[in-house]
Amino acid sequence: MIFPRPLFILTLALFLAAAPLHAQRLSALSPAPDWSRLEAFQETITHDEFVRLLDRVYAPNGATKGVIDVQPDVAVIKTTLTPPAEFRLRFAKDAASAKSAPRFWRTPAQLGPAPEGQPLAGLKIALDPGHIGGEWAKMEERYFQIGESRPVTEGDMTLRVAKMLVPKLQVLGAQVSLVRDTTEPVTKERPDTLREAARGELAKEGILAPKENYDGMNDPARGSTVQAQSELLFYRISEIRQRAALVNTQLKPDLVVCLHFNAEGWGDPQHPDFVPRNHLHVIVNGCFSAGELHFDDQRLEMLENLLSGIFPEELAASDHVANALAAATKLPPYAYTTGNAVHAAENPYVWARNLLANRLYHAPVVFLEPYVMNSELVWERVQAGDYEGELMIGGEMRRSIYREYADAVVEGLRDYYTKARATQPAVPK
Repeated sequence: MIFPRPLFILTLALFLAAAPLHAQRLSALSPAPDWSRLEAFQETITHDEFVRLLDRVYAPNGATKGVIDVQPDVAVIKTTLTPPAEFRLRFAKDAASAKSAPRFWRTPAQLGPAPEGQPLAGLKIALDPGHIGGEWAKMEERYFQIGESRPVTEGDMTLRVAKMLVPKLQVLGAQVSLVRDTTEPVTKERPDTLREAARGELAKEGILAPKENYDGMNDPARGSTVQAQSELLFYRISEIRQRAALVNTQLKPDLVVCLHFNAEGWGDPQHPDFVPRNHLHVIVNGCFSAGELHFDDQRLEMLENLLSGIFPEELAASDHVANALAAATKLPPYAYTTGNAVHAAENPYVWARNLLANRLYHAPVVFLEPYVMNSELVWERVQAGDYEGELMIGGEMRRSIYREYADAVVEGLRDYYTKARATQPAVPK
C-alpha cells in the first residue's frame, strides 16, 4: 500500500540531504556496505548499456552526479564521500565479450522449454505478502474500520491472496515458498528493542531530546517521538530487511511476487474517509534520487541490482502481470505526480520506483499495488469476504476480490513464461 509520507519522514530526508557528508553514510538499520562485492561484476556490462540503464531506469535526471563518474572504459564510483574513496568498475569492450554476472536466479532461457501445460515447471517463486497484519495492523497503519463493519487489514488480506496462489502456481509446475505464512513478524526485533536506534534516527533530524511516547494516533507530535520512530523502524525497516535476508540467503527464488493492496490517505484513523479513486500499478526497481544515492548503502544496492541484469526480467514479468490484473480488475493505471517514480516502459501501469523491498531482494521482483482499499467499492468487496461465484456489489456482479487478484497473477505469470520459454532456446546452467 502506498501512503503519502508522514511529514516527519519527509523532514528527515530533507535534513539528511542537507547535512554534512561523512564516511559510511547509511540508511536506517543498514549494515556497512561491502564494496568488494562489485569485483564479481567487472567486465560484465558495456559502457553504453550501463549508461542507458542509469539514465533511463535507475538514476534519471542526472541523479548520479558527484557519486558515479562514467568514463569510456570504467565507472568511477564513490564508496564514501568524506573522506573520498572510490571503486573502479571496468566495462566490457562489447556485448560479445561481456562476462556473465553472478546471480542465483534463472531466466526463462536458463529454465529451458517447459512440459506442456506446465509453463512454470522448475520455476522458484517466493510470494511476499506485504505488511504483517493481525495484532500489528494498527501499528503499521494498515488498518481502518467504518463503524462496526469488518476491519480492513492489508497484512491479513495479502496473506489470504498468497495462500490462494500457492496451489494455483504449483499446478503449473512452480516451486512456491512464502516469505511469511502467518500474521507474525519475520524479524526478531520489536519496537522496544529499537528505541535506541530510534533516538539515533531522530538525532539525525535534529531532535536531540525527543518525547518518549505519543498520546494516541492523532497526537500532532507523534512523528517526533521515540515510540513512533521505533515502531516505524520495526515494521517498515527491520521487517523488510529480515525478509530480504530470507529471500537472498535461503529461498533464492527466480522471481519474487510482492503482494499489496493500495490505499490513499483516509484522514482521522478514528473516523476514516472514503476516496473516489480506485486504481492499479506495478512497481519495478529504479528512479533513485540524488539524495538517495548519497547514502553509501543505497548506491551499492542500486549498482548490484543494475549489474545483476534484474531489470529486463523484472520488467517483462511485471508487464504481463500488470496487463492481466488490468483486464481482470478493469482498473485505470495510477499516475505518479511526484518525482519519485518514472514510467519503466510503454505500459502505463508499470512504474520504476526505489522501494526497500525491490532494492534489497537480489532477484526480479513483481511488486503489485492493485485496488484502493478505502474506495467505497473496494471496501464493500472486502466486507463481502471470500466466496465462490459472483455477488452483486456496486451494481455489478463481481467475484471475490481475493480470487480475482490471485487468478490474475496466475494468468500473468502463465502468459509470460509460456511465451518466454517457448521462444527462447535453453542455455547451459
